[in-house]
Amino acid sequence: MSESDWDTVTILRKKAPKAATLKTESAINKARRQGIPVETTQKFNAGTNKQHVATKNTAKLDRETDELRHKTVAPSVAKLIMQGRQAKGLSQKDLATQICEKPQIVNDYEAGRGIPNNLILGKIERVIGIKLRGKEIGTPMVIPAKK
Repeated sequence: MSESDWDTVTILRKKAPKAATLKTESAINKARRQGIPVETTQKFNAGTNKQHVATKNTAKLDRETDELRHKTVAPSVAKLIMQGRQAKGLSQKDLATQICEKPQIVNDYEAGRGIPNNLILGKIERVIGIKLRGKEIGTPMVIPAKK
């Protein structure tokens, strides 16, 4: 062990230069001087803030006659939510806290602006005790007995 030489360093392999260092102007010029073929291309829309480009289907969409938008809660369901909430003596905020949603969502559902979500409608059904989905809309819910 006394013959060990701690001053010499053995490099097993050298890491290749990273892509970012290969793209610098000095690296490109160095490669040109050495005679290595260099290909430089500019990316399409590079440096611009355009994320969405108009496609060929724009004219087709313009000719579309149907009005494309989300379905909203039916006015009859909105009225049922409001009547059921008032019958229980709840404010919109109270109903929202009981179903773990924001008061704005309850407001949107009662105004008929909300996008129907079966999870939210199910929560509202349980709190106000009125069916809001299916064929029996407006009938009182039968709560199953706990076992």
